[in-house]
Amino acid sequence: MSNPRAAARAVDALRRGWPIAIDGLVLLAVETADAERLAAFDSDANGAVLISSGRAATLKLANQLAAADPTEPVLVDRAPWIDFAAATALADPQFDLATPLKGPFRTLPLTDPEAAAAALRLARIAGLLPAFFLGTGEPEVSITAADIDAHEDANRLTLAARARLPVEGAEDAEIVAFRSPESADEHIALLVGQPNGQPPLVRLHSECLTGDVLGSLKCDCGPQLHAAIHAIQHGGWGILLYLRQEGRGIGLVNKLRAYALQDQGFDTVDANTRLGFAVDARDFGVAARMLTLLGQREIRLLTNNPAKVAGLEAAGVTVIERVPHFLPSNPHNAQYLATKRDRTGHQF
Repeated sequence: MSNPRAAARAVDALRRGWPIAIDGLVLLAVETADAERLAAFDSDANGAVLISSGRAATLKLANQLAAADPTEPVLVDRAPWIDFAAATALADPQFDLATPLKGPFRTLPLTDPEAAAAALRLARIAGLLPAFFLGTGEPEVSITAADIDAHEDANRLTLAARARLPVEGAEDAEIVAFRSPESADEHIALLVGQPNGQPPLVRLHSECLTGDVLGSLKCDCGPQLHAAIHAIQHGGWGILLYLRQEGRGIGLVNKLRAYALQDQGFDTVDANTRLGFAVDARDFGVAARMLTLLGQREIRLLTNNPAKVAGLEAAGVTVIERVPHFLPSNPHNAQYLATKRDRTGHQF
């Protein structure tokens, strides 16, 4: 049987720099380790390094087929010169230009590819780089890949609280909070207006601290958020879902790493894959579950992204109409928007 609480404990352990085990594969996250912890974890200094195929492709360690899915695991032999500093440079692409990588690297066959893939997925859930040292020490927490699946099950989300919340552009709004028993993420729905017998106009908005709060001009998130509220109010009634899936599901710190890569000339797609993540790691099943709990199984969706339509449809919510949601670009996000149009299929 799966245990979603065990996965939550493993996420906590990873963030604290403690070793974990997944189906017997003993791991120490590169990002939260240090030289002392690594020495204690792998005193013989011969444990391999687990990275993603997206990162391996950057290092010329993955062929085109293997690099097609940047989240697939690749095992790198622990050469004598790969100490903690070298392993950190091996794991993190944002320092490639400043710290030329040593080599050559040699890959090893994976004895348990499913456990290795689950480890990379758990790193993303924890908001860490998908890179681990492998060892044989005593783990702080032992879990299975099924535990991670259960932890991420959108059906575990429940309605937690609701209250009236007048906001700019919609003074008759109500806010509803959702959470699951194990996850610290709390998703929000803003209900604008009153049901009128018609399918609501719905906007799925993923959390963007830099855009929503700080007013970043690198993306269009902040203006889209506020324009969506006004559009829903103007339409009579609808729902804005605010999803705690920062950086298209890779977390705030990794999103900032992607920003650093964009400053080096990579677009938003290549930045994500070079870090070892999917182009879009969001789970729109969460949004579908929120809508279901609110009693809405047929909606009009305010989006330029066909993947959102497909994600909701796959989770049992019928999208009867896609309503475009486009705002003018600025000099800082014009290339970002062009990449979304040309590489991720956004329909502007």
